Amino acid sequence: MQDSTLPQVNTNTPQSSRILLNIEDYHQAAKEKLSKMTYDYYRSGADDELTLQDNINAYRRIKLRPRVFVDVSHHGTNSDTCSVTLLNGQTTCSLPILIAPTAMHRLADDRGELSTARAAVRANTVMILSSLSTTRLEDVAHEHQQALKEYPTSKSQLWFQLYIVKDREFTKRLVHRAEKAGFRALVLTVDACRFGNREADHRNGFRLPENMQLENLYDGDLKHAQSDHVSALNDFIARNLDASLTWSDIKWLRQITRLPIIVKGIMTSEDTQLAVEADVDGIIVSNHGARQVDTTLSTIEALPEVVAIVRGMQTKKKIDIYIDGGVRRGTDVLKAIALGADAVLIGRPVLWGLAVGGCQGVVDVFEVLKREFKLAVMLCGCASLPNNGKSSHLVAMPKSKL
Repeated sequence: MQDSTLPQVNTNTPQSSRILLNIEDYHQAAKEKLSKMTYDYYRSGADDELTLQDNINAYRRIKLRPRVFVDVSHHGTNSDTCSVTLLNGQTTCSLPILIAPTAMHRLADDRGELSTARAAVRANTVMILSSLSTTRLEDVAHEHQQALKEYPTSKSQLWFQLYIVKDREFTKRLVHRAEKAGFRALVLTVDACRFGNREADHRNGFRLPENMQLENLYDGDLKHAQSDHVSALNDFIARNLDASLTWSDIKWLRQITRLPIIVKGIMTSEDTQLAVEADVDGIIVSNHGARQVDTTLSTIEALPEVVAIVRGMQTKKKIDIYIDGGVRRGTDVLKAIALGADAVLIGRPVLWGLAVGGCQGVVDVFEVLKREFKLAVMLCGCASLPNNGKSSHLVAMPKSKL
């Protein structure tokens, strides 16, 4: 007998429905629904995809050290015990789990980013909209605002992921459009002077369908971002992203916006120190979903050195630390928080949920992770959420094999 409280999906297979219990279940259900080209685009990484696998496997190598006989009864009765406050009090989420910026949601669902924005409201979390979205940022903001009216207790926000391109006037217009539309922070990607070698896209001849385009890029000299090249994305990146960017360009961005600036793509202590000195508001430990340079550290392995630098430097404000890549279980979230992250970002799990069930599928993915995370918090004896890396005793890091 099936549990009616668990999500089910019609996969048009001989077994007409299945219970989806975890993120891998959603992954496999999405694989059956998506075209090979779309699935490979979402799933794949750079080169031999060693880092892609290690982002996930590194979490598995870290072991939890649960404490017992701790009163954790309030976690079962109070829905706010796992909420987090970010950006120095400007943002509140019901869970330390945010929606990472991922491109082209309409490949997974007809309503695409509109469905994801509505799901963010229902999940009471932040959605970071990709510059490479298949829906105009203004339309996403409108959908988000309408959903907030329907769910008035939600404190969901939209943040905007940004690439600084060679045409600075275009970048400035894009930033001002995001500000005007109500986005509450900028997430600047700093690890993409070019796109990595994604062989699956080349094999599949990846391109957007004729009824889709990268909506936020059709402006001025960037209107021809999509082409007949085997990869329209690579074409855009090669011709438009500025490979000469340095940390001084953060100052330029500060001059054109009052929004908080979070940098995405930090993996080393050296770059962490430069980011802090550049007065950023947050750092995302990220290897771009393992889609840029293969054989890098996994993000969870890089997290401790980033935390050590940020927490060890004297700053006038708290600098948030986020991490993406490889989060597939509630225990992964707990490990990241215990090691000092303020929140995690999930990308592919959101796309799997979107492909399976649109807005509801994304909400269901968050419910799965929420259920797993709260259970892990209780079973590990956490009376409150770990914070600032002061709960690293909860985890046992693997010894290096080098």
